[in-house]
Amino acid sequence: MSTKETIERLVRPGIRALSAYHVPPAAGLVKLDAMENPWPWPESLREGWLQVMQTAVLNRYPDPTAGALQAALREAMAVPDAAQIMLGNGSDELIQMIIQTVAGPGCVIMAPEPTFVMYRQIATVCGLEFAGVPLADDFSIDRARMLDAMKDLQPAVTFLAYPNNPTGNLFDAGVIRALLEAADGLVVVDEAYAPFADATFMSALGEYDNLLVMRTVSKMGLAGLRLGMLAGHPAWLAEIDKTRLPYNIGSLNQLTGVFALQHKPVFDEQAAQIRAARSELAAGLRSIDGITVYPSDANFILFRVGPGRADSLFAGLREAGILIKNLHGSAPALADCLRVTVGQPEENRAFLEALARL
Repeated sequence: MSTKETIERLVRPGIRALSAYHVPPAAGLVKLDAMENPWPWPESLREGWLQVMQTAVLNRYPDPTAGALQAALREAMAVPDAAQIMLGNGSDELIQMIIQTVAGPGCVIMAPEPTFVMYRQIATVCGLEFAGVPLADDFSIDRARMLDAMKDLQPAVTFLAYPNNPTGNLFDAGVIRALLEAADGLVVVDEAYAPFADATFMSALGEYDNLLVMRTVSKMGLAGLRLGMLAGHPAWLAEIDKTRLPYNIGSLNQLTGVFALQHKPVFDEQAAQIRAARSELAAGLRSIDGITVYPSDANFILFRVGPGRADSLFAGLREAGILIKNLHGSAPALADCLRVTVGQPEENRAFLEALARL
């Protein structure tokens, strides 16, 4: 039997139909495609961090519960005392653990779309049905449509990115509360971009037993750490924790996370700079004829260009040494759309100048 035939026999059709998550190479380019904090650590912070790294005991397994890091995150993220927390290797692992916990015959995972692609990807990998409910034309949640879908499908988990990726907007908090009240399953509010928004559901954890709030340190300036946090009702967290692989947060990541959170004001100041730069970048985009700019509460901006222009503009920017995200073709609602991460001032200027020329 050939390798192709063996793969077709052993690999599930749903997996064969998927495309692997692709990260384009960015060497030598101005990297404005991945929603990263563009500011490096100050030298003084790096020196202190390197001293902490020397205390790592690498011949032993890490603390299995990452207790010190949990405590630091609980304080930094203002997690209510009644809520339990658990950590993951980035938000992606937490999404996977949540879905694995509820995976069973007939289970449905739901989210408004377009949104973070890993909700659908991981649900499919786990063999579950994913139901994407289209957003309204302005990328807000279609309240009636979502409530109808929730009633008809009875999803085990509903994911709500807040602010949403790739659109950048905050959904109406009243609509989210209506969904929480209508849901028989879990509602996960994914607050990956919380450092750049003035809204959170963290304080609402005591109000809804079916609410989980997810955070990450990636956007605040620690993308290389791969560290996510899930907060919610202790009974739910106890079940989800059963899907967590042992020692999923390494010793170096635990030490780095605790150290970084002790210096959170540094990252808060960087977030403030990014928010200010976001306003300037949006104004610069609006000054270019033929571009529609969508409101953003994240560290990126979604914009729409003239019909049929997205691919050529993306390629032209790349040729000019600037990498952004081309969303054209990823979903009907994102036709002719591109997404740019807020960078350092000179990076934003280079992007705007190149785009204006093109």
